[in-house]
Amino acid sequence: MAETLTVNSLEGWYGESQVLHGMDFTVRAGEVVTLLGRNGAGKTTTLKAIMGLLDKRAGSIRLDGGEIIAAAPYDIARKGIAFCPEERGIFSSLSVRENLLLPPKVANGGMTIDQILTLFPNLEERLDSQGTKLSGGEQQMLALGRILHTGARILLLDEPTEGLAPVIIQQIGRTIVELKRLGFTILLVEQNVGFASQLADRHYVVELGRVVEEIPGGELENRLGALKGYLGL
Repeated sequence: MAETLTVNSLEGWYGESQVLHGMDFTVRAGEVVTLLGRNGAGKTTTLKAIMGLLDKRAGSIRLDGGEIIAAAPYDIARKGIAFCPEERGIFSSLSVRENLLLPPKVANGGMTIDQILTLFPNLEERLDSQGTKLSGGEQQMLALGRILHTGARILLLDEPTEGLAPVIIQQIGRTIVELKRLGFTILLVEQNVGFASQLADRHYVVELGRVVEEIPGGELENRLGALKGYLGL
């Protein structure tokens, strides 16, 4: 399987504070890969570094073999990488429909509104509702639907289950499985280890801004005892 996203010796700073200290990992085309670790380990910062959203980056980020470490965020997005942040970023002054249509398309093949509503039927009756009037689960669906409309094929998802009810978490899980079936490549940051263990092909455990272990998807549950300190369990 081809390596779509390759991160080597990635360092990252917020102002003068260094958070990433040499991240190394790969995400192959069509995989679901997770970054696991305690709060503050550097997982979200890694996603922001890939998107060019840090004050300073160093190291290497290669997309399909091409170096993007020096690229601007808008150029990175145009290469087909989309970021769904934990805070979701729903525009309060726009309706659900307007939120879905707002981001520019970066490539052909993005999901149509009808396809997004098939994936998230909860949104269909809320299309004309103000985006921030939705429940937390509906807002998460809207945030995911919005990036699927752009045509991006590599999805960076930051804590998509945070604060959601179990039934909505199950729906988000089914959605990720379906997106993988459709050929999307997904890098997932997730605190819910049980959720992540059911979805991912591989897991990278992150501690103090670097990867300390790579675990095949089917082995995570058997390794939880040894990983408790890293995962904050």
